Amino acid sequence: MLSAEKAQDEASLSTDSGRGVGAATAVPRETGLLAKLRRFEERLDAKLGIESEAISRKLPEDKGHVPWHHQLNMFFLWASGTMNTSCFATGFLGHEFGLTRLIVLCSAALRQSIVITIFASILGGAATGFAATFGAPTGLRQISMSRYAFGWWPNKVIAALNTIVQIGWASVACITGGLALTAVADGHISLIVGIVILAVVATLISFVGLRAILVYERYAWFVFFIIFIIFFAETGKYTDNSNTPKLKGADLSGQVLSLIAIVYGSSASWQTMASDYYVHYPINVSRWKVFLMTTFGIAIPTSIGMLAGCVVSFGMNNRPDWQEVYDNDGLGFLIQTMLYPRGFAKLILTLLVLSGINVNVISIYSAAISCQQFSRPFARVPRFIWILVCFAAILGLAIGGREQLSVYLENFLSLLGYWTTQYFVILCSEHVIFRRMSFDNYDLDAWNDPSRLPLGIAAGTAFAIGIVAWILGMVETWYVGPLGGLIGADGGDVANEFTFVVTALVYIPARYLEKKIVGR
Repeated sequence: MLSAEKAQDEASLSTDSGRGVGAATAVPRETGLLAKLRRFEERLDAKLGIESEAISRKLPEDKGHVPWHHQLNMFFLWASGTMNTSCFATGFLGHEFGLTRLIVLCSAALRQSIVITIFASILGGAATGFAATFGAPTGLRQISMSRYAFGWWPNKVIAALNTIVQIGWASVACITGGLALTAVADGHISLIVGIVILAVVATLISFVGLRAILVYERYAWFVFFIIFIIFFAETGKYTDNSNTPKLKGADLSGQVLSLIAIVYGSSASWQTMASDYYVHYPINVSRWKVFLMTTFGIAIPTSIGMLAGCVVSFGMNNRPDWQEVYDNDGLGFLIQTMLYPRGFAKLILTLLVLSGINVNVISIYSAAISCQQFSRPFARVPRFIWILVCFAAILGLAIGGREQLSVYLENFLSLLGYWTTQYFVILCSEHVIFRRMSFDNYDLDAWNDPSRLPLGIAAGTAFAIGIVAWILGMVETWYVGPLGGLIGADGGDVANEFTFVVTALVYIPARYLEKKIVGR
């Protein structure tokens, strides 16, 4: 048994899992810059608990008891990460671009918009909730877990896409938080300085690791829940849709489908990082509890934030002064204008700055873990180095896109749901059909061994063909696919629905063949 454990440690080191890096008794002491940095990270881990072995599997015997009130983090973590100015700003997309697919639903049929937003948020949140259930039983981060469906090589594409998603979300949060900070300072703090402040604070919290993140996010959500209730209370009376014509037939169907795609993409995009925050839970924690608390921890706060933005954006039709401030000075000054009294508005804006930190913290943390799984050499680089790299990328994107927030949001959110739908189909099919919904059918010790994992031929093929499917069905400002363009005058986004079917039809038979021929 001891020799097997020693062999496992050596295998982990040879494949750069980060496990046992400092164990001089297992292998000769490494030298070089990376080795010194890893030893430095281990010393920091011993003193601060910064997770020097973040991507390593958390074994059942290494997990402690998690009290019931700490298990509420399954809800609070996502509530803090999603109920923010980024979701609020998403509600302005239709108004900013003049898109009939969003502005009509947010004005002509506000009640329809509420139903659609809640439905799409729950749908996307459910996909994330399913992915979250893998964390506790396996002790593996989400990207590590998906190796059992995507294989060693195709999974590197998933790791790269996840990193892009998290850096993109963090950049959006920096811009919206920076806009709030600029308004608080009456323009005396530039947007660039605000972006830098948001990124630095979030990076420091992410640097410490999961322990600090869970403590911070446990309480942060409540502040923003109160803020959005205030938004509804002070701005709802200006919402009046009586003068806007309503769509019918195929035109209405097209707008509904497109709005669903935007909201669903926002909620579903968290699934490629979901289990990162559950690896410390005991393996016998209820999977239904994990699923439900994650699903609604995303769906409810996302709906609150987006609907608040939707209501305020339509209020501009009755408050031209809001429209003028929004067009000329941006989101932060709009919030300051629409709330009263002014001193209270400044307090709200100050608190809203923190909402940008909420999403940045979890995005930076998971992006760094994904970076370590690009390749074996990248796994040798300590997590805190990758956090700094992600910090630099976020600053570059946020500063570069600061003047076109709505364009940034539209182009970014439009693509999230598409590929995460493919991810869900492949992960779910593998678990339900080929693993028979039992974690006993996973060789969890093989998580970092390419020779024992699937080759990923089926997943890679299905993913590639699925991309073609969502290109055919998408409807965006910059491109309308041939299938999406058939629904109504402005098109209806059916990319998620089409790629769901196509990915499943390709992956399931291909995986049967792969298992029969290759045997794993």
